[in-house]
Amino acid sequence: QAAGGGGRAAPLACGVHNVCRLLTHRAHGFYARDAGVAHRKNLGLLRKIMCQESTKFKNVWTTHSASPIAYERGRIYMDNYQCCISSIAQEPRILYQKSKCAKSEKIEDALLLECPLGEMLPSPSDYKASLIVLTVQNWLLRLSADSGEVLEKVYLAGSCCKFFRYLSWDTPQEVMIVKSAQNKLPAAARQAGIQQTVLFYLAVFQVLPLSFIGMLEINKKIFGNSVTDVAVSNGILIVMYSMGLVRLYNFKAILEQFMEQPFDLGQEFNWNGQVGIVGKYPFGLPCNIKITDTPPLLFEASSLENAFQIGGYPWHYIITPNKKKHKGVFHICSLKDNALAKNGIQDMKCCSLEPDWIYFHPDMSGRIIHVGPNLIKVLKLKEVKNHADQMEIAEDFTIVANRENCVSNSVTVTASGRVVKKRFTSLDDDPEQETFKIVDYEDELDLLSTVAVTQIGADGRAHLDFHCNEHGILLKSIPLKESWDVTYSHEVYFDKDLVLHIEQKPNRRFSCHVYQMVCDTARDD
Repeated sequence: QAAGGGGRAAPLACGVHNVCRLLTHRAHGFYARDAGVAHRKNLGLLRKIMCQESTKFKNVWTTHSASPIAYERGRIYMDNYQCCISSIAQEPRILYQKSKCAKSEKIEDALLLECPLGEMLPSPSDYKASLIVLTVQNWLLRLSADSGEVLEKVYLAGSCCKFFRYLSWDTPQEVMIVKSAQNKLPAAARQAGIQQTVLFYLAVFQVLPLSFIGMLEINKKIFGNSVTDVAVSNGILIVMYSMGLVRLYNFKAILEQFMEQPFDLGQEFNWNGQVGIVGKYPFGLPCNIKITDTPPLLFEASSLENAFQIGGYPWHYIITPNKKKHKGVFHICSLKDNALAKNGIQDMKCCSLEPDWIYFHPDMSGRIIHVGPNLIKVLKLKEVKNHADQMEIAEDFTIVANRENCVSNSVTVTASGRVVKKRFTSLDDDPEQETFKIVDYEDELDLLSTVAVTQIGADGRAHLDFHCNEHGILLKSIPLKESWDVTYSHEVYFDKDLVLHIEQKPNRRFSCHVYQMVCDTARDD
């Protein structure tokens, strides 16, 4: 009833008369006065406008650089993150430009940090986007994304490790992992018989506010001699071995079981005879998580080149049998019992220089995207009829490249004048035929984007296509004006009304081309 006591009870919204359904609808933001509804409506309108025939994407800006160019959420970073350019304005503008840094301050890796919704944070600056960067001298810095101002700084490397190089998310925007390069002894030390047992160091941080959880080492004595790499994702420690083996461990359980003593950033400590302040130079961070015994194994699989993915519903994984002859063959198996799904062997039988690739769809639908040179398959998991405990792989839809028949005739004439015709088939990724190079998903507009390239002589032409994510129908095609050289690397970002193409050119030159949505091109011209 109304707070005054005399009013009538408000009617249930949208005609929903079930309390559970009402709460579910409310959680999903189905009501007109909910901010989520307005946002979804706006994005729906943007998608319709963008896919109209009259809407064009215009190349509004191009720049070149002698160093790599990066893009994050409407910001273009150049000169090793010393220059930040906003791509949201009608014409890109510089947000900040720092003086050229010394080699000792070079940034090795970076992550964009965005404010979590609905949480109280200790500092007003925490509510704005920031950039976490890792320098070559083992400093972890949090920079303002708009001004480049240093908001926080943490020194990582104490006596244990000198070479932190990689940043990644364990839980996106919540738990961050800082990984060292693989420890390798100098040749002279190896010849002297000195053995290196510690392969990697992992420092774990909670973000916003930035806090230190712990540091641990990946040791040969615990995980074996043939470890080649490690990664952490969604609470799972992934250990990869030279023979193609992949092993999974519960990372959260490892932190809890082997934590010797917790430390906070800025705290004074006396650790193994060292006295210092956590996160300050020259002491850095203590290695306070000591794995003394092999943790319980959650799962292991053998796959060519350690290629291993988990996704779908119910949980499945994708591997390639661990033999070179099986390259390009993918097995989709149940995580529960390792059973191969019906139609679970996916093989495009490509005859190409570049292999096809497969991955779980990032839209969380549980579908699978399999990309070949001239064909994109979107696959789905479904129950086998009359066998509820067994799953099969079915085709949801396909996207086919627009190319001509690749079969041509080679005509030769013998010495006697006899004409001989030999039929041959060109490669599936023949550059003179349209070939898929990039497939991506725009989550806010629910569009699947593809980049297809055709090379004619020295000139390559590319176009970016938008497809309905549900059915694969082509909704829009955008030609890219610049030439596309297939021998160099390219990145294409599609971010709502913005398309951005970053390419590498000969002699390590980099270019960035920005396209923006234009609705009235006639008046523009």
